Order: sequence, then C-alpha cells, then structure tokens
Amino acid sequence: MILSRRGLRDTLFAAIALLAGMAWAPAGSAGSAAVEPVAISARPITEFHIGGTDKQFGQLEFVGGLEMTSLSHDFGALSAFRFLKAGSDFIGVADTGYWFFGSVARDADGRPVGIQNFRMQQMVDQSGQPIDEKREVDAEGLAVKDGIATVGFERNHRVVQFRIDPDNMKAPFRQLDFLAPARELRKNRGFETVTHSNANGQHQGGLVVVSEKSLDKAGNIYAAIIEGPHKGVFTVKRNGDFDITDGAFLPDGDLLLLERSFTMTGGLKMRLRRIYGESVEKGAVADGPVLLQADMGYQIDNMEGLDVWTRDDGALMVSLISDDNQSILQRNLYLEFILHQD
Repeated sequence: MILSRRGLRDTLFAAIALLAGMAWAPAGSAGSAAVEPVAISARPITEFHIGGTDKQFGQLEFVGGLEMTSLSHDFGALSAFRFLKAGSDFIGVADTGYWFFGSVARDADGRPVGIQNFRMQQMVDQSGQPIDEKREVDAEGLAVKDGIATVGFERNHRVVQFRIDPDNMKAPFRQLDFLAPARELRKNRGFETVTHSNANGQHQGGLVVVSEKSLDKAGNIYAAIIEGPHKGVFTVKRNGDFDITDGAFLPDGDLLLLERSFTMTGGLKMRLRRIYGESVEKGAVADGPVLLQADMGYQIDNMEGLDVWTRDDGALMVSLISDDNQSILQRNLYLEFILHQD
C-alpha cells in the first residue's frame, strides 16, 4: 500500500517519538557552550484548516503561522517558549539540552512573517561545561518572571531556576521542591507545564507545574502549586487519550492547557482546554472545557509549547510551537490565535 505524506507521518509518528525518547546524541561539540547564531527560513501559514478559508474556530481566531526550517543540525526539538517582549522577543528550551532565543517578525498588519536573530546555546553544568547526557537536559517546561527562567526537566525529574542572560546562560542557581510524589512521575511523562499563576489571583503569581501523563490511582494527572500562598498537590482530570504538553494562565485566572494525542487509528491531534482557575487548588481535581481540537487536516504537528500574551490593541493572544523531534517527517511550526472572551 502506498501511503500519502500525511498518512506516512501519522503512521510513523509513534516510532519517531519513541526513538527520540530512547536514543539521543548531542549535536553540539563537547567543551563548547558558545551562543550559536542560527539562520531560520520561515514559510508563512495563512490557513489553519488545510484547504479552508475559515479563520474562526470557536472562541479562537487564527491570525497566522510559520513553518520553520534551518540548515543547522542543532535546530529543532523545540519544547517550550515564553515571550520576553509581548509578541516579539522570546526565550525557549529544546529537549536536546539547548536554550534558544529570537524574535518574531511581523508585517504591517501584525501577522507573523519570519524569525529574526535566532540563536542557540547548549546547557552547561556548574563548571560551565556543556551537558551531554540526555537524562540531565530533557527540558520540557518553562516559566519566566523577573529575569528568572524556571525549567521543568523529565527523566531526572526536577524544577530548577536560571538567571536569564541571552548572551551567556549559566548553570541553575536554585532547585525547587516540586511537591508531587517523585515515585509517581513516569520516566518520560514529567513536568511539561511550568507556569506562573495570575498575579492578582488566588495564587498571587506563584508557580504551578503539571505533568504530561503521570497518573494517580484514579487516572488523573499529577500537578502541584509549588510556590504561592496555597502550596500543595492537585490533579488535572484526564480527558480522553490526550496528554498535557504545556500551559499558561489567562488574565482571568483560568489555566489554558495545550494537549496532544497520538494513536495508530486516530493519528495525531492537538487540543486546547481551559481549566477553571478556582479548581486549581490543593487536593482538587481541576477540569474545564475544550476550546479547540484539531487533527492532521489542520496545520499542526507535535504541538509542545504555548504562551499567552496581550497585543498592543488589547487582543488576548495564544501562540503555539511544535517539536519536530529533529525528524525529516515532522515540522517546526509557530501558530498564532486570538482568544475571544465570552
């Protein structure tokens, strides 16, 4: 049987993800943690629904996107990102053990048209040497506040903090207690979401972490409030066969989660779910409605990163990125939506 490109990608995705999780070799040269400028080619994406012209998908309005490629062997595996300047300058982590920085370029109407000043730096240990062991640098979640980057790592599960210096990222200066029982964190299903809560909400800007698929006995997903006035473990209700890949708090205090599903029968899917802010509480099971679900009939891939920001005109924006697992069968995407409030 001859498979279409989409069918081939769907069929092979599980094997690719498995191999990406089991076998890894650093692309950077040992003993060097220099910042590497990376030239990015970006093809604009003007339609979210492939072959369609609709822009509105429930409460979400598609603005535009980019398909990003590079000749650099280090580029790809983009796991999480946050804007340092709303809609423009960003910082991110790749699960191959790299930091990345850059800026989104825009046209006169504010749509994304390219990536500028992109550069990468390998993560380093306390002596400043690049870390070449996958289990130590499998970075999956990222939060940013007051010049501090808080990163969630899986395999060697931990949540640690770094001082942000785009010209020379150093080793972490602090490790946080993630509160959730370490014995319950699955090898490749750790903290994919690391996010600061709403500054004016019940957790007063404290840190919240959510695992990808570390489940309690009821089948719900482990999470925790690890900084703030109401520290403690909670869970997120698992809805279907979707796993959590990132999240960010909305201005009203709700938590927007990015989720991903892959099955051999259903293929690859992504979903955005809005978790009620009042259900993010110690001992609670947090839940909320689905805002968007998309399959391979849409411009998606292995969607892993999310950030929420406010545009100059007041529009509430949701930006997503994908992790290509550094595979020729997958893509690095940047997608952008307006989230219209009821």
